[in-house]
Amino acid sequence: MTADDNQPWYNAGLRFECTMCGRCCTGAPGFVWVSDEEVATIAEFLHEPLEQVTAMHTRIVERGRSLRESANGDCVFYDKQAGCTIYPARPAQCRTWPFWENNLATPMEWQHTCEVCPGSGQGDLIQVEEITRRLNVIRL
Repeated sequence: MTADDNQPWYNAGLRFECTMCGRCCTGAPGFVWVSDEEVATIAEFLHEPLEQVTAMHTRIVERGRSLRESANGDCVFYDKQAGCTIYPARPAQCRTWPFWENNLATPMEWQHTCEVCPGSGQGDLIQVEEITRRLNVIRL
C-alpha cells in the first residue's frame, strides 16, 4: 500500500502474459498446494481414477497436500516439450501466478519476478481488481 492514498503500489495494474516457459514449474524443490477438489479435477482431466492420481501425483506434508516433483525439482506434470500437461486443470496456485503476496510485496519484489518470469511485466494489463482477486485465491 502507498502511504498517502491507502492503495496498493500496483493500483494502475500490472502486465502479465504467460509465455509457457515453464520457469514457474521447474527448478528448486517447493510445494504446489492442492485441495481435494483440485485433485479430483486433475483426475477427471487425465481420465484416471482419483485414488491413482492422489497416490501417484500428490504427497502429504505438514501443511497439507502438494503435487509431487520429479527428482530434479520439476513439477510432476511438467514436460519439457509439451509444457504443463494439466494446464486446463492446473491448481489455483498455478493459475494465480505471478500474483502472489511475496511477488507483490514491493515494486522491487515485482521487478525480481519480472527478471525470472519472462511473462511478468509483459502482455495484457491486468487491472488491480483482478490482481486482488487472484491474490486472495490462495495465500502462500
